[in-house]
Amino acid sequence: MLKTAFIRSLLFTLLVIAVVALTACGPEDNADSAVGVNSNKTYHWKMVTTWPPGFPVLQEGAERFAENVKAMSNGRINIKVYAGGELIPALQTFDAVSQGTVEMGHGSAYYWAGKVPEAQFFSTVPFGMTPRGMNAWLYHGGGLELWREIYEPFHVVPFPLGNTGVQMGGWFNKEINSVDDLQGLKMRIPGLGGKVFAKAGGNPVLLAGSEVYTALERNTIDATEWIGPYHDQRLGLYRAAKHYYYPGWHEPGTVLELTVNKRAWDSLPADLKAIITHAAESENVLMLSEMEQKNLTALKEMRARSDIQIQRFPDDVLSRLAAMTEETLAEEATADPKFKRVYEAYEAFRQKDDAWTAISEKSYLAIEHD
Repeated sequence: MLKTAFIRSLLFTLLVIAVVALTACGPEDNADSAVGVNSNKTYHWKMVTTWPPGFPVLQEGAERFAENVKAMSNGRINIKVYAGGELIPALQTFDAVSQGTVEMGHGSAYYWAGKVPEAQFFSTVPFGMTPRGMNAWLYHGGGLELWREIYEPFHVVPFPLGNTGVQMGGWFNKEINSVDDLQGLKMRIPGLGGKVFAKAGGNPVLLAGSEVYTALERNTIDATEWIGPYHDQRLGLYRAAKHYYYPGWHEPGTVLELTVNKRAWDSLPADLKAIITHAAESENVLMLSEMEQKNLTALKEMRARSDIQIQRFPDDVLSRLAAMTEETLAEEATADPKFKRVYEAYEAFRQKDDAWTAISEKSYLAIEHD
């Protein structure tokens, strides 16, 4: 009897010791275990873009971003990139990410203007900020936080990932000597620039990049803007129209965006989130730098051709378009409180940026060089 009681007492004591030991180390061990599981998990994601297959700089930049993420994560996150039309239509990228059909997308916010009008400020605004000002606003002026708030109802997390720089004004099948020459003109031009063009009497058309040349060559449209000398040259637009105008009043610094499905983003451990964030920041700089280098080279080649007329829009045309831009933005803001809120935030920063640019860049560039 005593022996049995002793054994029971010993077993009870050992059980208490085991419970105490597990209680003391359990939460830490469980936390470490959870971290270990997340750290070892491999993620296989899809990214769809709005760009044609093999499209230089933009599609290539998206693919380079995916390769860098894979390398920095030691293969823990693999992103398969699909060009526009390979998995879904190019202009359905935002919807695919929003619905969780894919985890990532790459395009520009003005492509979804019909769904999120205020998102256009995170892409580009006619006569607005250049890449330098846009990066300052997005990264350090509250722009990115506002952008993410705007996209939150759509379950999308945005990141700046690339910039086209200041674009060209476009290719026209006739000379533009006054605003009257824009009357009835069918032009491929997206976003807020398209609304201003409509106010000037033109007919804006939204086309994916893969459709631009054919539409211009077959006279389905009378004019088109695309990007800049490098891409316009590769697309062969000079074979379909001869009048090449500048500056790109409609797109002074178009931000390209990485979009991530919110549920997919929340599923990642902190280190993979940091890798994606910094890889996007890196590609944002690389893509703009590559774009600038290729444009200056292509412009020199175009100037050497006799079949291209590179022309500046007349001052009165630019002045009228600038005035129409202010009218358009005011009208849109009056009709849409969300648009107004983002417009006011953008405009407040732009005014400060203009004041600095007038001193830092415009006065410097006005100096004549020998």
